[in-house]
Amino acid sequence: MSVSMSVHFLHTSDWHLGQFFYNHSRHYEHQQFLSWLLTQIQEKQPHALLIAGDIFDVINPGSQAQKQLYQFLADAHRIAPHMQTLMIAGNHDSGYRIEQVEPLLEKYNAKTVGVVRWNEDKTLDLDRLLLPIYNQNQDIVAWCLALPFLRSAEITGFNEHTTNSKNAIAYLHQQLIAEAKRRKTPDQALILMSHAHMQGGETSDSERPIIIGNEEALSTTLFEDAVDYVALGHLHKPQKVGQPHIRYSGSPIPLSFSEINYKHQVVEVKIDPSQDTDSRLQFEAVEIPRCIQLHRIRGELNEVLQQLKALPHGVIENIDHREYVDIEYYSLTPPQPNLRQQFEAALPPDRYRLVRISRQYVNKDTTNSNTTQHIALEPPTPEKLFQNIWEKQGYSADDAVLKDFLSLVQEAQKHLENDASH
Repeated sequence: MSVSMSVHFLHTSDWHLGQFFYNHSRHYEHQQFLSWLLTQIQEKQPHALLIAGDIFDVINPGSQAQKQLYQFLADAHRIAPHMQTLMIAGNHDSGYRIEQVEPLLEKYNAKTVGVVRWNEDKTLDLDRLLLPIYNQNQDIVAWCLALPFLRSAEITGFNEHTTNSKNAIAYLHQQLIAEAKRRKTPDQALILMSHAHMQGGETSDSERPIIIGNEEALSTTLFEDAVDYVALGHLHKPQKVGQPHIRYSGSPIPLSFSEINYKHQVVEVKIDPSQDTDSRLQFEAVEIPRCIQLHRIRGELNEVLQQLKALPHGVIENIDHREYVDIEYYSLTPPQPNLRQQFEAALPPDRYRLVRISRQYVNKDTTNSNTTQHIALEPPTPEKLFQNIWEKQGYSADDAVLKDFLSLVQEAQKHLENDASH
């Protein structure tokens, strides 16, 4: 009986191990997630686990965070010895640091790509970026094109194709996809794993912006049709970008209060290259249970106090397991000196951690809904339109250019007048 050549993997990213949330360690939450993930691995026995960058929260992670990762890799290898764990560095990681432990990772059937490397002849070292994925029979069922976060200094200036970041990024993708297409057989899938900000992706306030040569977001046109699935990391909200097979898995826990409503997940993917285009890709979002709740309280001062009193009661003994509360109150009067104590007294005892209080000023003028705003209805002049477009393109105001434009406008008007008089 022939073994199916389909590939089965889990896609996750943005773990941010070692994160401190308003000075509170997230170690317990991360541990709960990793235990849950181990259960998924045990049940599903995938061929691979893809971690698309930002494994750690900081470039120099503490020993507790590092131990957490390596303990997870050891446990995952024990329960699914055939599974490969493939990781790339994100913009929060040190690519060199996560590559240092390669000999250790090999023991756990894990590989990491931290940086892009170049050969002596100024060509790209493609072997390091193209990772085969094997099934239980050690057949190659897929190729993973692993692109870590691309730092400008590591990808520009090597040859005529890498004069700036934009060129270099396009060149990298072209080279890598072309080589993968050369190596693959028709019954093998192509997966691209990347840590990048894609155009059209929805952000939260906890992602560190990535700016590359004034171009923050990359276009999905970098990915050719030959790629069956794009496993993205960087944005914390689970989402597709443009097409269903280009996806962010999102972070496993909320990394800021703006992520309260996110449905945190790991994406389970199956690709069967023997099927036609419509049915070769199957994926399912596996929702991650949230072990510590976050509460965002908004409103006038009295409303806030009422909402705090109405929160669920019940003692949570361990301080590290208590729920987080963020308060934003509206007031016209300056805050009372004992306001924090008032808020804490209103909270049900021994269950919450009040991590942030912020005051929003209410403008008296705006409280009157009858106030009318004056909207300019006159049409914009050609001069104004040109200035707006010029600035949108990223150019600064230039009198000489404006002068040239106005003389063109005058010329055009003359032509129109001449045409009209004939």
